Amino acid sequence: MKIAAAVFAFAAGCAIAAEPAPNKALAALFDREFKRGLDEHPEQATFLGIPGYDDRLTDISDAAVARRKAHVKEVAAELRKFDPKTLNTQDRISRAILLDSTELEMQQDALFGALPFSEEDGWLPVSSMNGPQNGYPYLARATQFRKSADVANYVKRLDGIPTRLEQMMARMRMGMKSGWMPPRAAMGQVPGMFDAFVMEDVTRSPLWAPFTQLPPDMPAGERDKWTAEGKRAMAGVRAGFAKVQKFLVDEYIPAARNELGASSLPAGPAYYALQVREKTTTALTPAEIHEIGLSEVARIRKAMDEVIATTDFKGTFPEFLKFINTDPRFTFKTGEARLAAYRDIAKRADAELPKFFAELPRLPYGIRAMEAFEGDNSDHYSPGALDGSRAGFFEANVNNLEKRPSHEMESTLMHEAVPGHHLQIARAQELKDLPLFRRSAWYVAYGEGWALYAESLGYEMGFYKDPYMRFGALVGEALRACRLVVDTGLHSMNWSRDQAIRYMVDNAGVNEAYATAEVDRYIVWPGQALGYKVGELRIKALRAKAKAALGEKFDLRRFHNAVLDDGALPLTVLESRIDEWIGKEGKKK
Repeated sequence: MKIAAAVFAFAAGCAIAAEPAPNKALAALFDREFKRGLDEHPEQATFLGIPGYDDRLTDISDAAVARRKAHVKEVAAELRKFDPKTLNTQDRISRAILLDSTELEMQQDALFGALPFSEEDGWLPVSSMNGPQNGYPYLARATQFRKSADVANYVKRLDGIPTRLEQMMARMRMGMKSGWMPPRAAMGQVPGMFDAFVMEDVTRSPLWAPFTQLPPDMPAGERDKWTAEGKRAMAGVRAGFAKVQKFLVDEYIPAARNELGASSLPAGPAYYALQVREKTTTALTPAEIHEIGLSEVARIRKAMDEVIATTDFKGTFPEFLKFINTDPRFTFKTGEARLAAYRDIAKRADAELPKFFAELPRLPYGIRAMEAFEGDNSDHYSPGALDGSRAGFFEANVNNLEKRPSHEMESTLMHEAVPGHHLQIARAQELKDLPLFRRSAWYVAYGEGWALYAESLGYEMGFYKDPYMRFGALVGEALRACRLVVDTGLHSMNWSRDQAIRYMVDNAGVNEAYATAEVDRYIVWPGQALGYKVGELRIKALRAKAKAALGEKFDLRRFHNAVLDDGALPLTVLESRIDEWIGKEGKKK
């Protein structure tokens, strides 16, 4: 975010004694822009559980992208007309963060010049981390299938995929001409990710799953109709995916750049600097973040050695890593057993939450297996619907069980479910006094920073008592610390891919295959991996600051809700809000 704007816009009104009434014109702008965002990106409406958009896909034609880029400028100009000194606290925050995001987006768009790219739509539509091979299956899983009209909407959306894929390839060809291309070294596995979508039997595609979940009360004739329509639409989808896969192999990947770092892109250093600012919502430079990472890696490695010393293991650090990642005692025989273990951890975590939060979200979460086509992807969280009509889900990887050691499970559950992503996102969704765009907002440094902070709460919640689970928690923390070093090393210090992989293996407690996948992620997603540790450290610093300032008046439960109850925020704005909270708490008798 543009940090100065965020801070001044919020802070400008902090000293106002009496709160003005909510500004109706500003509220109308927020509502209009939220709806416009759904119109432009209907997939987001499906993920949020908002009806009326499930038959559409984002238009990424040159004209559509140009329209969105122009509108960003219009919104920024409109927001500047509202004087923050005349607004109440929440209106000031809302204006600040929306203006902040539009100004940053305009700066990022300017780097592309006249090219039909925008930061909102992205210049790299297919990679190991993003693309139709990832996004469309998640979209299908989030779609509701309660009646025949829902199935009709899904079929219409499937019919739109071939056109959307053609638009995507047109954008990629523009990247080939302009130099906005990914590194070849990080793209090798991508064509194989399309295999599940190009099989001749379309009923084996991940996108066929909804047709196996048709409403049970649907008449047989109607069921047959939609099955036939689904096969027809899926034939077009299959052909579209096959065309993209061939394009990747024959044209796109051979034309990819040899250099790894974002600094080698057109406008590269400026591009990476803006990515760092966006993903951390701070003014930290890559060099400063690199040094923070080195310090954190050294601290965590010392703690890891201390945990190993409490076990009966005799050997080197690499030997311990091999032992804990390969010994049969740390893996499960069946996926059902691993799911059951996660559910046990979740029950224990749920019971501890009232001790740490003054108010908790109502929305429940479930635990289910990831799909087989997702392979070795990490366990993750899928948010519930904005209106509470769909629960959140922690999705556990039960594929290749020998690669999923049990010592990582407690910290993973803390991160992805509670008190991590589910608790934070569900709480934000239920804050009815905030505009919808803030209830559904996402900042990497805030969201992932909170989830990593939530992992650390596991110690206070009674977890990590087993030394191997404690080591697993440290592995997770070390991984995020290494990201600060490796991401900045790759994109601003000309690190090689092998150098980055070796650093991860030597310091993060992961094997080479895992480290390789992580490094390829950082290469194609510059800056994203920085938000986790930067956000966690900032939240911990705010907690320490509040405790020192309030002394006996410090209430951890109320502090946690102070962090959560404005929804997701840039870290600079969060700091201002916590400062204000400290002032109010200090005045209480």
